[in-house]
Amino acid sequence: MSYRYYNFFERTTPIETDEGIKARSKRGDFAKNWWAARWIQALERLVDKGRLSRGRSYARKGQVLEIKEEKGGIQAKVQGSRRTPYKITINLQPLTDQQWEQVINALAERAIFTAQLLAGEMPQEIEEAFAAAGVSLFPDKRNELSTNCSCPDPANPCKHIAATHYILGEQFDEDPFLLFRLRGRNQEAILDALRAKRAATMPALAEETVAYVTEEPATPLEETLDRFWTMGESLAGFPLQIKAPVTALPILKRLGQPSFLEESVEQLLGP
Repeated sequence: MSYRYYNFFERTTPIETDEGIKARSKRGDFAKNWWAARWIQALERLVDKGRLSRGRSYARKGQVLEIKEEKGGIQAKVQGSRRTPYKITINLQPLTDQQWEQVINALAERAIFTAQLLAGEMPQEIEEAFAAAGVSLFPDKRNELSTNCSCPDPANPCKHIAATHYILGEQFDEDPFLLFRLRGRNQEAILDALRAKRAATMPALAEETVAYVTEEPATPLEETLDRFWTMGESLAGFPLQIKAPVTALPILKRLGQPSFLEESVEQLLGP
């Protein structure tokens, strides 16, 4: 963030553009799902209300020109009041391999986590698994989130960073694994680790293939043609009961509905 002279109360009008990413939200909340809302809540704790309001306006007007996911963070461009778009970087501190191992251990303890992640959903209680590992999925501490903008506003985060955060929130709605990637693990790596961890904790099942062997050799077909349709001795003790289905008012149903009655005869004479 540049620290050149900048009037703190100065408001500038951004150059309008048709090439930006317009937020789906036209009013109210930006996030549809709880995990995207948590991301935006983390931002709103760091930015003053004035810049948040202008950031929302920028996001809805389409001033965010592009957002690129880079290794370890986000690169974005936002069209402000100057001809050259401002460059924004957002970096989320990645977890170490040891921290991820602890997170995977905590996630593997509950099968519902794996099922929901396979379905592309973020489990509601997933933060508990991260907390059990002594870390946080969302940037709850200021030093976990590094942001920078090339604009002259000395405040960090500024309205351009806020606008980028709001658009990111909508992208989190569609791809919750984006948050995991910013923390250092992609979807495939997480799911593979969960499968391996759960498989290792399940008892091994020995599978033995036993061929079915009859006690006596089967009689050749040509020797049994004369009694082919006869029930064999082995079926003599087989319990078999055949009963007709129970039908209420069978005689009335056979006779049918009399033409001179409007009401059903079954309702008149039945139980």
